Amino acid sequence: MKPNLINAFLLMILSLMALGTTGISAQTLNRPTAADNPNLSGNSVWTAACGSAGFNEYYVNFTWLPTVAVDNEFILELSDANGMFTTATELSRVSDKNTDFDFEFNFALPENTRGDAYRFRVRSTKPAKTSPPSLPFEMYYIDFNTTINIRELGDTAPTPAKQVKLCGGGSTTLEVYNVPNAETYRYNWYRNTSPYTVSGYGPSIEVTEGGFYVVELDYGTTCSGSSNTQSLSMEVQIGTSVGLALNPPVKTVLCTGETVAPLEANMNYPDLFYTWFKDGNMVQGSTQGAYTYAIDTNDAQFSGDYTVRIQGDGICTETSNPVTITQAGMFSVSRDNPANMVLLPGQTTTLSVTSDSTPVSYQWYKDNLALNGETARTLVANSVGVYYAEVSLSGGSCPMATISSETTTLVYPNAFEFTIDYATDYTDCINTSIAMEISRINAVLSDGSKLDVTTDLKASFAYQWTKDGVNVGGATSNNISLINTGENGIYTLVGSLDGFNPVSNALPVRLLTNEMLAITSNATIICGTGDTATISTSTDLSGATFRWSKDGLEILDTSEVLTVSEPGTYQLTVEKNGCDLKSNQLVITPFDDSLIILNPQTEDILFPEGSSREVSVTGANSYQWFDENKVLLGDTDSVTLSLEGTYTIIATINDCQVSKTFTVSYQDTFGVPNVITANGDGFNDQWVLPNTYTKDPAIHVIIYNQKGEEVLNQFQYKNNWPEATMKFPKQNMVFYYTIKNAKQTLKKGTITVIR
Repeated sequence: MKPNLINAFLLMILSLMALGTTGISAQTLNRPTAADNPNLSGNSVWTAACGSAGFNEYYVNFTWLPTVAVDNEFILELSDANGMFTTATELSRVSDKNTDFDFEFNFALPENTRGDAYRFRVRSTKPAKTSPPSLPFEMYYIDFNTTINIRELGDTAPTPAKQVKLCGGGSTTLEVYNVPNAETYRYNWYRNTSPYTVSGYGPSIEVTEGGFYVVELDYGTTCSGSSNTQSLSMEVQIGTSVGLALNPPVKTVLCTGETVAPLEANMNYPDLFYTWFKDGNMVQGSTQGAYTYAIDTNDAQFSGDYTVRIQGDGICTETSNPVTITQAGMFSVSRDNPANMVLLPGQTTTLSVTSDSTPVSYQWYKDNLALNGETARTLVANSVGVYYAEVSLSGGSCPMATISSETTTLVYPNAFEFTIDYATDYTDCINTSIAMEISRINAVLSDGSKLDVTTDLKASFAYQWTKDGVNVGGATSNNISLINTGENGIYTLVGSLDGFNPVSNALPVRLLTNEMLAITSNATIICGTGDTATISTSTDLSGATFRWSKDGLEILDTSEVLTVSEPGTYQLTVEKNGCDLKSNQLVITPFDDSLIILNPQTEDILFPEGSSREVSVTGANSYQWFDENKVLLGDTDSVTLSLEGTYTIIATINDCQVSKTFTVSYQDTFGVPNVITANGDGFNDQWVLPNTYTKDPAIHVIIYNQKGEEVLNQFQYKNNWPEATMKFPKQNMVFYYTIKNAKQTLKKGTITVIR
């Protein structure tokens, strides 16, 4: 049996044990995990998905606990590239696994999958549950896996050059030109094999430095290596400027429609390639010999900064300084009324335009026909149609110029349509207040089409809000605010204007009561088997529908005061007006004696005879210190000791107690001996160290002979060298010792053995 399946069955058994024989545990969906592909040899559990037209088959394992309805479906969903499920993608759906607690989903990567943080989750439909998300995965669908071609922007030759000479201090743009929908990909650019991110990760980069440039599609850390998209290199050399400039034009201030001489580069060579730009945007692609450019003054947008770039053999790529061309006699016309307006039967409306220049004249048009005598800035319209005004400017350096205003469409409505919406984000039983408002007013025309007239008529209607079909007293504006659960219901908005009485769509409101539900416990720590804690609330639960939960799962206990004997996170939910009001989460933890910390943190405490040492403790509510005769020494969080012996601290946390014992010894005052007489007379036969070095388990003692060979290597030295069985061939033998604490040498010296 698979480990995941074993875990699923264990969870199921534990849940059934908790419920006895009265029911089945609530459904649990576990996070999906990557699984091996049974159609591939060996164990092929994937860690990153690199799909393509040649291979796109993956599996994830999913385990769950009963129970679900017989017509339940399990749905495998994929997040977006950032791991968010706001717009989750369905990958697979199964309806025949409702008794299979451990199975695999098979899926293929969608062709738009590109990112490093995709996650999976599984949803069930009956009941509606969602699993925790999986760990993030790098996932890419490799839909382009051929060599990328790059060129200098503007080089449109069938075989673009692979070398660019750039004038010092100038710049040029390298671009990808054989990748469909190139802007939808992320790219890795390199200069001389090093990442080049100065201009970002798009399909083009601006370069100012010499070097060899290459690019590849960014398919992530794992998948990029298998896509084989890296381009051939483009060499950029730095050359010397040839002094490119635009010859000063005769005129730089031009009138609309004026015929003028073209702009001209000062380097007019027919074998060079010229690219023309206006305001940095290309207006004429790279063309051999095109060293002039004709400005079309009939184009309303002809004014701007013009530059030219040259390319060709023997010269470096260079862009000229700009020449600014402006438009004379420029003026603007603005429409003062909305683009779409409703004209009610028998009514008129006033249209108007405004110009920022004088003197100007006006001529109004309706349905493209001039209206006789309508030559003022305003027009009183009394029929439906499409209206605009021609505004003409006379005088100045240019002949008369004419600009048409934007159009205004007037229509008769057959009816009006109201749409209301929540003014802010709203979720049933989450919000404790909400405002609703008119969000759109449509005029419904005779052909069934609709015209948005919200801005025009919002202030013209009279309003009445209704709740469950009954008028709400005083609610006669275009919005309404609700702040308590007594206002829950179904709302509509009725309007009134000149015989039209539109009724809006209906919006339900179910607010959560704006009150606090708090639970407390007489203890937050359970000491051990048989210990309990009591959880209660000050809220009156009599007659209420409520439920207790532990670690997110409902407890089948209907007591108003809950007695618990297991650690966990507990919560109370009370139904209020059809909504679940949840309490704070109360964490009951098992007792952990590691919370009680002695300082110093050692079982053997040393200090010189005649002095004293303070010992303190943290982590409990109360303390008692005892000596080895069970005499109480104190009940605070510290005690000062001056005598050797064995001591005990008893610490209490709530009803839990922990006892810790430690010893106190006087620190030896003698030094490290350098002579011993290993003659077996029982006196000075062994090398004895002060307990400063023997009590601490971190102290490391090493003894070497005259050849540098270790004869003892011991932590927490036992004062047992040399052993009685050791033989010394010479009368006076010298040994060397080192005493260390971690990497620090505390002491070193010699030991002379006299036998």
